[in-house]
Amino acid sequence: KLTVLSWIDLHHLIIFNHEQKMKTAHTYNVVEADFDELVIAKSHETPILLDISAEWCAPCRVLGPLLHKLVDVYDGKFLLALVDADENMRIAGRHKVRGFPTVIAYSHGVEIDRFHSSQTEGFLRIFIDSVVKRHAEGVK
Repeated sequence: KLTVLSWIDLHHLIIFNHEQKMKTAHTYNVVEADFDELVIAKSHETPILLDISAEWCAPCRVLGPLLHKLVDVYDGKFLLALVDADENMRIAGRHKVRGFPTVIAYSHGVEIDRFHSSQTEGFLRIFIDSVVKRHAEGVK
């Protein structure tokens, strides 16, 4: 049986699927209330890449799938914390974000590196390898 979906139903289905893809063993959403616990505190154990992006942002839609792929490939060597900038403007402001996406690396409680805009998989692997290495060495 074929069901006709309204535009609203279709939109909710797309958002539901998008949100489900975001939640993996090494990926989670962050809001202002749990930022210190889920980013600062967790970064003492494992480096965190904080992805500050917006659903309407075209470069974010290009970068997001690459980050999700790599967080699974690296299998726990880093965690991916996702921030919806539209819902969490204080986090974006606190980090002086000037454009989306902005990805900020946290290690041992502090920011150690960042980049903005969409990047190639090669760039991302070099960036992640550097972050993981610096974290293991205890470099802040």
